[in-house]
Amino acid sequence: MSEQAYLGQTTDMVLGQEFLTWLWFRSETQPLGFKDKEGVPFTLNLEQRIVVQGGEGDNLETASVSGSLSQLREVRLGLRTGKKVTRALVRFEREELAWQTTVKAEDFSLAAFKTPRVEREPDDDPDASFLEKMYLMEICLGLFDACYQLFLEVRLSNQWEKEVRDMANWMSHQA
Repeated sequence: MSEQAYLGQTTDMVLGQEFLTWLWFRSETQPLGFKDKEGVPFTLNLEQRIVVQGGEGDNLETASVSGSLSQLREVRLGLRTGKKVTRALVRFEREELAWQTTVKAEDFSLAAFKTPRVEREPDDDPDASFLEKMYLMEICLGLFDACYQLFLEVRLSNQWEKEVRDMANWMSHQA
């Protein structure tokens, strides 16, 4: 791997970790602070499965939790020791609809995508269920984009220093 490719991968990973860590912070401190591009509010939660990492090379440390009733203690402790979120199960909710997907910091990929249930009537067009599912996925991707746009607005502004201090304060109270 060339040095430039390595540096690009590192930059992407750092930005992804900052985004997911900020997303967790924002979802807990300002749960009503998300709106889609039409201004419709939605909520977002990181839940059940979160992975945090810190350090490099031989000093790389990882903490993860998985479980439907998990209090996320290990990863919250990881935040206090300087680790950043590298993978998380994210739940979006808007107007009585809910989506879940796992987001990876290294490449912003989405996996294990779950949309709201699509009901099918016996006399529906055979493509109707598929098209409805694609529509629901598109909505969720729009919610994800809105979160990332908000992150970039804060990250690229002079508000970022205050946001970092607020995040550090939030992390220090995690356990």
